[in-house]
Amino acid sequence: MPEKSIISRPVYGTLSPQPGREHLFVADAQGAEAILDMAAAAPEGFFAGAQIVYIPRDADPSLAEKLKALSPAMFYEGPSVAAAMPRLRQTLATARMGLRVYLAGTEGLIGQAMQAALEAGIDHSSIQTEHRGSLARRVQCVHCKGITEDVTTQPVTCAHCGLLLFVRDHYSRRIAAFQGVCINAEDRSDVPPTEVVFP
Repeated sequence: MPEKSIISRPVYGTLSPQPGREHLFVADAQGAEAILDMAAAAPEGFFAGAQIVYIPRDADPSLAEKLKALSPAMFYEGPSVAAAMPRLRQTLATARMGLRVYLAGTEGLIGQAMQAALEAGIDHSSIQTEHRGSLARRVQCVHCKGITEDVTTQPVTCAHCGLLLFVRDHYSRRIAAFQGVCINAEDRSDVPPTEVVFP
């Protein structure tokens, strides 16, 4: 895990049931396990008014079935974070005062869902996060401003402008991404070996 001295890095906790009538869960892949772990400690009927937005990716299909078995008021399963965002924004736009938001899974999902919740006016204290699964990063190229998803290597080639980027530990909450800076700006022939550092 990242060093605590990096102030911009998000800090994640463990999901726990909070008092309230409405609960919104957003998870991808192994994030479902965090919801299921929390469900074991939740009071009876806790999920009756809950809404779950789930992006399974390549997760075990039984996880979706277990989430459905919690009998939430609404269950949405999307093919990707991008595809689920309109549904999430609509849900947040029609939410009532006191909504509790629970985000679990990869940093890319948590960051984008957190951004949507804050834009919708959800108070930061009403949002819980738990990191589960891959450490892959969502990276913004500081040169072209393009976003490259699911980055696992250092360095990485920008999916938009093709520059070779060093992925910094600086995280921008505004765009929900880490910052990538050209690693060989002075000599493009200087190409360091690529290694997986965010598995």
